[in-house]
Amino acid sequence: METELLARIAAALERLAPPPPPPPRLEGADAFVWKPERNQLVPVPHVSRVDIVLLQGVARQKEIILENTLRFARGFPANNAMLWGARGMGKSSLVKAAHAEANVQFPGSLALIEIHREDIRTLPELLTHLRAQERRALVFCDDLSFEKEDADYKALKSVLDGGIEGRPANVLFYATSNRRHLMPRDMIENERSTAINPSEAVEEKVSLSDRFGLWVGFHNCDQDTFFAMIDGYAGAMSLPVSNEELHKAAIEWSVTRGGRSGRVAWQFIQEMAGKLEVKVT
Repeated sequence: METELLARIAAALERLAPPPPPPPRLEGADAFVWKPERNQLVPVPHVSRVDIVLLQGVARQKEIILENTLRFARGFPANNAMLWGARGMGKSSLVKAAHAEANVQFPGSLALIEIHREDIRTLPELLTHLRAQERRALVFCDDLSFEKEDADYKALKSVLDGGIEGRPANVLFYATSNRRHLMPRDMIENERSTAINPSEAVEEKVSLSDRFGLWVGFHNCDQDTFFAMIDGYAGAMSLPVSNEELHKAAIEWSVTRGGRSGRVAWQFIQEMAGKLEVKVT
């Protein structure tokens, strides 16, 4: 009688408990955001991106990343990539544009999954979900860097190159950073000054960047490149303004912004389109 009562209680508790959520799937969209607290890949219906033909001043970088991405989308081996360097020069824009181009050439072949910097420690969990799926995935972390006392980089190191299972064959990892080695310079110098064996301490942290097969640098642009960006955007939007007037206004805008970059060029074009009452689609 007691055993029967316990069984009935257990059955009632099971009915009250919610069923476990299904494992996340790469279906219904070409882009997703990883939400580890909900164990979900949230679909992104529309990715905020710039067409790859509009990216100016980064011809060599574009060639490298696009070739690597297309090769992966076709089902062949490719390298994890670190895009590092000057702010606003199109690092994240290039990743999103290359993903879009891959799906234009090979429809539905590649899913883009954004993982936030603060969720890097859950990357092994995400890869466990992706390993069992047929669709290829490009996992992307924008503005990746690590601070003092931050041990999350160890999880990333093991995923990129180590671990028993290794990186799944259907997953590629791209990251962008303003820092060449993902660590602040004072952190590296502090390791040298305080460690018993300085070279080994620095090696432990700096070696993370070595785990990326592609290491693509982005640098500040000169005025001609800045004008090429401006002209490309203005032409694509058919802005009713002369090049002379456009360039004059662009110089003034860049001075007020304190520099020239792809981001500054895009912000300027948004300003001009608004003044000229041209809708941006």
